[in-house]
Amino acid sequence: MGYECTFICSPELDTAKVEEITAKVSKIVETSGGTIKNLQQLGKKKLAYNVKKFREGIYVYMELDGNGSMVSTLETFFKVNDPIIRFLTIKVEPKKKLAKKADKKAKVAEKTETTNEPTELPTTTAE
Repeated sequence: MGYECTFICSPELDTAKVEEITAKVSKIVETSGGTIKNLQQLGKKKLAYNVKKFREGIYVYMELDGNGSMVSTLETFFKVNDPIIRFLTIKVEPKKKLAKKADKKAKVAEKTETTNEPTELPTTTAE
């Protein structure tokens, strides 16, 4: 299964500490039988609202392949580490499945367009 994971670290951390946390996350993924396809440190960004009294956070984005137990292990790590102030992991469907779903939606939309054509109402004349 494919997953996308983003976590936000405290803005008070220096780059070495963020690198250390990222290395620990990578090790957890690999020991759980997963692989990291993409890893990006997006840097310090302003948050939409205060999170644990912080207005900024250091964002790290990852694309992962693995199973559900890897995700639960990873999220447990995020929960117990105070420097990580927020995280989100989502499941990504393979592109083939997405293409099939798009085709189905297009066919359904096409079918409803042809059945919803306006019909002429019979006209009656009053005598």
